[in-house]
Amino acid sequence: MDVSNPTHTPTPPARRPWALAAVSAVAAVALVWSAAQHGVGAQPVGSAVPAPAPAAPRVTGLPDFTVLVEEVGPSVVNIRTVERVRRDESMGDDVEEQMREFFRRFGIPLPPGAVPRGPQGPDRVPEQRQRGVGSGFIYSADGFILTNAHVVDGAEEVIVTLPDKREFKARVVGFDRRTDVAVVKIDAKGLKPVRIGDVERLKVGEWVMAIGSPFGLDNTVTAGIVSAKQRDTGDFLPFIQTDVAINPGNSGGPLINMRGEVVGINSQIYSRSGGFMGISFAIPIDEAVRVAEQLKATGKVTRGRIGVAIEPVDKELAESLGLPKAIGALVRGVEDGSPAAKAGIEPGDIILRFDGKPIEKSADLPRIVGNTKPGTRAAVEVWRRGATKTLTLTVGTFEEETAAAPAEPKVAKAGPLGLTVRELTADERRERKVAGGVFVAEVGGPAAAAGVRAGDVIVGVGNQSVAGVREFERAVADWPKGRPVTLLIRRGDWAQWVLVRP
Repeated sequence: MDVSNPTHTPTPPARRPWALAAVSAVAAVALVWSAAQHGVGAQPVGSAVPAPAPAAPRVTGLPDFTVLVEEVGPSVVNIRTVERVRRDESMGDDVEEQMREFFRRFGIPLPPGAVPRGPQGPDRVPEQRQRGVGSGFIYSADGFILTNAHVVDGAEEVIVTLPDKREFKARVVGFDRRTDVAVVKIDAKGLKPVRIGDVERLKVGEWVMAIGSPFGLDNTVTAGIVSAKQRDTGDFLPFIQTDVAINPGNSGGPLINMRGEVVGINSQIYSRSGGFMGISFAIPIDEAVRVAEQLKATGKVTRGRIGVAIEPVDKELAESLGLPKAIGALVRGVEDGSPAAKAGIEPGDIILRFDGKPIEKSADLPRIVGNTKPGTRAAVEVWRRGATKTLTLTVGTFEEETAAAPAEPKVAKAGPLGLTVRELTADERRERKVAGGVFVAEVGGPAAAAGVRAGDVIVGVGNQSVAGVREFERAVADWPKGRPVTLLIRRGDWAQWVLVRP
């Protein structure tokens, strides 16, 4: 045998027939086992076996919230507010009576502060009563606490109860109604603050937990999932929607992710009964912290403004204007002397970007502008007559409380149209979300026949925006005689064109 030849294969020793049969049987069993594991039938020898499909994600089990409760529970507080009022002893409180009956029927001890009626009850002290119960959580170790603005708004006294049953009289540092965020302070040290989470990492379908005091039952834990993000139900912030059970008294409590971080402040519920119906809303914690830091520093919130009235852009409008898709905010009116007016923004423009940030929908604009520091020079990209145009403006300051309107606001009559209009008050502009316009005080004749109602707000005459009575009078006077007058009116959240034939 030539051992130096690497291609030479030694002749194998003779094998017994039973050994060959055993080897074949083992190989066959191995082939069948492999096929069963991969979900395929037996393949001929030498054939390619397809790769197995990747396994679909599976839920392996429900989460355990006990660790989260132990970690975050000591940072959640109960908030009671007291208001001194004269109580009408002849009238009962139906809601409180129903709650008392519920606790009596099921043998549950009354929550703290729920004093039964009778000789020793609240009717004996008509000058004082408990006004509300809410929740909050410790924001910093030196006693700052976050909660909802509607929990403490109007309260003469705020009492904070810690999980260890210690009570403190709290001072309201400040609150912001537009975002429903409030900061209160107690004189305590060494408190355990919560950990703040990242809302950007929060995903729809993720498990979350709430701790609060529904109906005064403090330290109540509920859980669910994130149902949606960026839910537009407010002026200056998009809410986190969940199916976590939230009831009266949960307001101001934390929404907690599975890492033990606070990602929101429980604020609102959607309900036709007054109780939880499967939909609740939380303020994103990043927005809440931004507001809270301003409240801590100055006691108020400063926001940017540019002075425009806007509307959504629908598909039909986008197509008619040559816009590739329905995005941006349609400018319906521009306030005289406002930053937008000085920059050259016109009614009919569609704002696509502000300070480099895209405006996907109209609700994005007030939120982005509001979060921009007053005095900032910002580039505004608009769609005008089939092309984009970039303008530059200096952001103004949004005034929460403006000067009161005159006792007798200016009134104008448009006799041929059958209209009597007056200036809008600051509260009316804020309530109707308009920068300008005139309030329809009386209506008759042609305007009534065209569908104009008392209480409507006229924001435009033809292509002319109306900031007030003076502009309305001028626009009507300049309208061509004998032609129907086109009015742009706002009614609630809706705007529509109305054709008035004098």
